[in-house]
Order: sequence, then structure tokens, then C-alpha cells
Amino acid sequence: MEDLFISPEFQMSLLLFVALGGYLIASRINQSAVIGLILVGILVGPSVLGWITYTDFIQSLAHLGAVILLFVIGFEFSLREIVHPRNFAIALVGVILPWIGGWGLALLFGYDSASAIFIGTALTATSIAITANVLRELNKLQTEAAKAIIGAAVIDDVLALIVLAISTSVVEGSFSYWGIALITIKALLFIIIGAAFGTLVIGRYLVRLDRTDFVKRYPEFIFIFAMMFAFFYAICAEMVGLSAIVGAFIAGVSFKDVELNQSKSLKEGAEYLQIVFASIFFVSLGILVDLRAVTPEILVFLVALTVVAIVSKVIGCALPARLGGMCRKDSLIVGFGMAPRGEVAMIVALIGLNAGIIDQGVYVVLVIMSLLTTVITPIIYRNWFYRGEYGTYDADGTCINSGE
Repeated sequence: MEDLFISPEFQMSLLLFVALGGYLIASRINQSAVIGLILVGILVGPSVLGWITYTDFIQSLAHLGAVILLFVIGFEFSLREIVHPRNFAIALVGVILPWIGGWGLALLFGYDSASAIFIGTALTATSIAITANVLRELNKLQTEAAKAIIGAAVIDDVLALIVLAISTSVVEGSFSYWGIALITIKALLFIIIGAAFGTLVIGRYLVRLDRTDFVKRYPEFIFIFAMMFAFFYAICAEMVGLSAIVGAFIAGVSFKDVELNQSKSLKEGAEYLQIVFASIFFVSLGILVDLRAVTPEILVFLVALTVVAIVSKVIGCALPARLGGMCRKDSLIVGFGMAPRGEVAMIVALIGLNAGIIDQGVYVVLVIMSLLTTVITPIIYRNWFYRGEYGTYDADGTCINSGE
């Protein structure tokens, strides 16, 4: 009987049952599904009921969910929209300001320089998955603000990788300009060459393949090929040090303009997978957090760090967006959209813990801070920016009246 409860079938069934509960909670409180899924994850996780723990199996499913989610999101964007100069400014300031804020706050609370450097590094991250999913729910992916968020978040991932490499090497005393330059070059080349190869070679190949008698007989072949390509790009991204979800996103961008006649719809098929696995991903974020580990000693630092994390990202990203010509509302949407740290900061925290750079207390603070910043954005979007008529948009999604 015990083997039944640890079987993949039972765990998968339980996770999807819990996910359904998350949708019901979100409906009752009139919030994004992301909020409901994370809350139900906290409820069934070690923080409250203790029904589910963060096992390797759940971690693997959640990882797949994030990869598939960003693959689907990639269908809405082109490489030109990602590499807009304004996105570089948003990402750059949105990395520098949070790092300074986290580092300075940690020193103020008496942490040593090594821990302070790593705490600042964790604050530089942005989780593209959370904001992208909320914007997709709200049918706002084609607005100017959404395009800026996605583009800046991809660039942010590269910059955060560089900051992580610098911070780790400084703490370990092995800093090398050549090593940092190599990481940067590899990451940029992967994004540029990967998107170009996917769009100009793979995308066109799929269009030609769609016209063959073979695909007419097996219309699911191209969909399987596309999913294989998405996971392949995810692996390549991890090989150069980027997050796997960036690779999946680039794969999705490659198929944006692929029009098929005989084959199953790539986007529609991927969306069905995303519905299942992305739900598990968001539930897992709640399961990962153990609120019992929050002691009175670290509670004040947790609150202060969360405030600094949100304010520094909002200012650091909204200000360049505003200076780049966006209206006040869209600038704030970009700022809050870049605020979620999600699983990215949790991964950075785990690296620091395993390397002995931070202790268990700091690790817990960073994980819970990541969760809190993740929850804030859907709430702000639902109850402020996209509640009622506040600002109008033209045909291409550009804000033409900020409601000021």
C-alpha cells in the first residue's frame, strides 16, 4: 500500500487535484490562477498540512512546466521585439539597483560581506514565467508593456548570470575578467544564433515538411519535432549557463511565423501540455516554502528585504521605461512585471547554500522573499492596472492615454 502513495501515478493525480483546488481558490478571491495555485501549494505543503513535500519528482515536473510555459509564450514574440535598445536599459538598471539594495541592506543587518554579495545577487533575478503567465491570462501579451517585460527579462537572465559568476568568483577569490567575458559571449551568441537558426532554418524546414505526403499521413510528426526542439534548446541554454526556460522561449520565438496546413497546430498542442505542467510548476512554488522556518530573529530582515526587492526592481525598471518613451502606467506595469524573483532567485539561493556562502537562515529568507515578490505582481495587475478602464491602447498595443 505504501508503494502506491509514492508511485508517479498517485503523485501526478494528487498534484493535479491540488491544482484544481488552486483554480477554485483563485475564482473565489477573484485573483489570477497563479495566486490560487501558489496558495494551495502552501496549504498542502510543509507550511500547513504537510501532505506534499518537494521531492525530486515534483521538482522535475515543475521544471518541465516552466519550460513548456515559456515555449508557449515564445510564440507571441519576435527576436526584434526582444533586442529593442530600451529593453537593455530596463534590464541593466533593473539588475544594478536591486544588487546594491540587497547588498547594502544585508550589511546594515550585520551580515558578512560574502553573504551580502550573494543576497544582492539573488535580488537581481527576474522570473519571466510568472509575469508572462499572468499577462497571458489577461490577454495582454501583445501590449507594448508586455513586450518590454519579456524582452528585458530575457536580457536580465543573461545579466543575472554574469552577476552570479562575478559574485561567486569574488567570494571564492578566483575572479577573472576573461572568465566573465567568456560567459557573456556564450550567452549572447546562444540567444542571437539560436533565434536566427530556429527562425531561418528550422522554421522554414517545418513549413516545407508540412507539404509532404509523410506529414499528411502522420500530422502529429511536426508537433513532436517542435517539442523535441524546445527541450533541445532548453538543454543548450543550460550548457551555456542560462536558465532552461530562456532556451525554450527562444525555441517558441523561432516558430512564431510558422504556418502549417496539414499538421496539428504547434501552439494549440503546446498549450494543452502547458495547462497541465505549468499548473504543477506554480503549485510547487508554494510547496517549496516552509513558513515554519521563519523565526522572529529573521522576520524583520525578511520584511525589509522583500520591500527592497520590490521597490528596487520597480524603480530600476520603470524609470528607464519611462525615459524610453513609455507612459506612466506602462512604465509601472513594466516595473512590477519585473519584480517577481520566483524560482530563479530560489536557485541562486540554493547555489549559495550548497557552496557554504550563506547559511540556512539566509536561504529561508531568500526563498520566502522570492515567493512574496511572485505573489505581489498578479495582485497588483488584477486589482490596479487592469481593473476597469485605466488608460487606452491603440491597435498595436501602445498606451496612448495613461489615465493621468
